Amino acid sequence: MDFLNVWWVYVIVSIIFLYVLAQSTVFLLQARKRALSLNFTKEQIRKTIISSMIFSIAPSLAILFGLVILTKIFGPMVAGLRLGTLGALTYELPAATNVIKGVYNVDIGSSLITPDMIVTALWVMTLGCIPPLLIVPLFLKKISKRFEQMKEKDSTWKNIMMDALFLGMISAFVGYVVAPVTNETTGETYISLLAILVLLTSGVLIIVFGFIIKKYKQEWLKNYALPLSMIASMALALVYALLGVR
Repeated sequence: MDFLNVWWVYVIVSIIFLYVLAQSTVFLLQARKRALSLNFTKEQIRKTIISSMIFSIAPSLAILFGLVILTKIFGPMVAGLRLGTLGALTYELPAATNVIKGVYNVDIGSSLITPDMIVTALWVMTLGCIPPLLIVPLFLKKISKRFEQMKEKDSTWKNIMMDALFLGMISAFVGYVVAPVTNETTGETYISLLAILVLLTSGVLIIVFGFIIKKYKQEWLKNYALPLSMIASMALALVYALLGVR
């Protein structure tokens, strides 16, 4: 897998990162200019920028954990490119797993992974990201209009559909947790109680954070609930493993 760390990979990734940073800088300067034209003070703008930077730290931890996981498959540069620009762990990891495990029947992180598996997984992940980029600018207005029409006819139907879509997405990820796992060393197949317990723990933590936000009006916690639940669940996963849960 040395091709993932050759010089031209670093050059390509660096060019893309520089483009993203330049784009972000341009939009930041334009936003500042627009804020000044709307009579916001420089002090207000400065406080807004600083608070936004602070509140972005905790959510970024979730991306950092995803980067560590994807690095085992694609190396640090390609994994950083995927998660630092367009990708999300909730999509990237299942897509890569479906290709490597489903098509080639090789486990993630295995020494049997070959360059053609990596390239195929990257193509699947990349092509899978394209439809949303086309759907949002071309069809979002029409889709939103249809939703509003449905809401006018029956306000409950829109909520039911959105809840159904959300539950369907969650169910797809739950499948990875409850699916049988095969130990590469012993060949034993079993259902991971550790994975299920960590899933339940993270769910309970999110409920607790939601209760705190709603009951005690701690709105600032909204940006931290997900990464904090992930960090706590991962820490507790180590505790569960030390207790013998697998």
